[in-house]
Amino acid sequence: MLKIECVFTNQIKEFPFGTRLSEIIKVTKPELKYPALGALVDNEVQELSFRIIKPHKVEFIDITHQDGMRMYFRSLYFVLMKAVKDLIPDADLMIEHRVSRGYFCEIKGFNLTENKELIRNIKKQMLKIIKADYPFIRKDILNSEAIKIFETNNHPEKANLFKQSPALYTSIYQLDNMLDYFYGYLVPSTGYLTKFDLIPLYDGMLLRIPQKQNPEQLEPFVKQDKMFDVLGEHKHWVKAMNTANVGRLNDRINEGYGGELIKISEALHEKKIAEIAEKIKERKKDIKLILIAGPSSSGKTTFSKRLAVQLIVTGLKPVQISLDNYFVNRENTPLDENGEYDFESIDAIDSKTFTENINDLQAGKTIEIPKFDFETGRRFYDGTKLSANDETVIIAEGIHALNPKLTEHIAPETKYRIYISALTQIGIDGHNRIPTTDNRLLRRIIRDHKYRGYSAFETLKRWPSVRRGEERNIFPYQEQADIMFNSALLYELAVIKKYAEPLLKNICQTEYEYAEARRLLKFLSYFKDLNEEDEIPPTSILREFLGNSSFHY
Repeated sequence: MLKIECVFTNQIKEFPFGTRLSEIIKVTKPELKYPALGALVDNEVQELSFRIIKPHKVEFIDITHQDGMRMYFRSLYFVLMKAVKDLIPDADLMIEHRVSRGYFCEIKGFNLTENKELIRNIKKQMLKIIKADYPFIRKDILNSEAIKIFETNNHPEKANLFKQSPALYTSIYQLDNMLDYFYGYLVPSTGYLTKFDLIPLYDGMLLRIPQKQNPEQLEPFVKQDKMFDVLGEHKHWVKAMNTANVGRLNDRINEGYGGELIKISEALHEKKIAEIAEKIKERKKDIKLILIAGPSSSGKTTFSKRLAVQLIVTGLKPVQISLDNYFVNRENTPLDENGEYDFESIDAIDSKTFTENINDLQAGKTIEIPKFDFETGRRFYDGTKLSANDETVIIAEGIHALNPKLTEHIAPETKYRIYISALTQIGIDGHNRIPTTDNRLLRRIIRDHKYRGYSAFETLKRWPSVRRGEERNIFPYQEQADIMFNSALLYELAVIKKYAEPLLKNICQTEYEYAEARRLLKFLSYFKDLNEEDEIPPTSILREFLGNSSFHY
């Protein structure tokens, strides 16, 4: 008999060796609002089929938990794959990217905008599969056997990934007559997947999923044409470089092309920034204020400095202002729902002083700009002054730069808005996408440790609050940008790996954030180390996080 401590009910009960979590939940009956999809066992994610072999602390999770939502989506995508295969046996379904608050999917060789009836039939087949309540069966098999399975089933990118793995065994999933591999766990059976929708979008389809906090409702559809275009552009780049998935990236590194990947990726960034500078020059009579916004760790600061260099090349005279210097004093900072300082709120910024400074500069006046001391939480002035003339363009960067409230009293025709984010397009394989937030989170973990003295544990603990702030204050305004810039670098996760892994490994299993650390470590394990770090230029956006940048921050 083994003692199991159940979180929520504060029960400690004994169960026989080998009891499944699905049986333990029937006895402990935790009060969850929605059906349990999995559990945290000693702060590590497990499926309900998990058998106990020692004493554990168990917390059952539903769809409102971030890992529960991940399990839901992976399982739903497996159902979509089976539905497509049932209708078109030779079809090649690809999950492309997160857009319009859903997941954009394509079937190779099919223009689904011209075949909406097919999308309706796929949805009907998904509903049949869900109604049949097929179990998701996890199988542990030899790695060599997995390679043969995926080669036989025409998934060379999966087979290639397993060939690169040092593990002897791996886990695959079976859904009725279909086998596949997923990075992460699934729900117990298809009957759990009651909320979804499938609608046409561009030349593919959008898989819509439930809202995390209100799973009875689907995420609202938001048209994101500009976001889709920039994701499509990056997708074209990775295909042109033959690195559309992690396996191919690893192949290129093993073949000795790591340095070339760095050079090409950085050149693509520089080309894009130069193009943006030219667009601004073409409208130099009107544009006086460039607003650069984006979520945490998207590389806004380095981008603004590189854009300034390119603007000088065009003959303009840029001056730079950071919105971080316009934070209100700490005691005036608004509080969030938990009573903590909400630095992601627009009301944490002194919009009035910012507007006065910008209008004075545009009128040709010299101003003294504020500075902000993050340790004391107070604004101060050190005599730093700025002035402008007819050739001057002001660059202002910060998370709230696109929020209309910030610049509502500044002439709209003088503004040019840029949205920047790290939109990772490379996938683990065609069925396992890399969340763009993981790229930014890993960047932030490294930067917080290197420059701010925070541990990975502290960064992970703060991250949910940062994400809530982004959802409220940044993402709603991204489509208002005049142009978007993707700061993700094709090679960067292969470089970031060696910096992030030791920091994540320091998180103790006693901490709630251990589960997220384990997920990120598993994710990083797919990448081969790229050791040509000296090839990364000192002006690279990645240097903002790794160090050795030639820019002053």
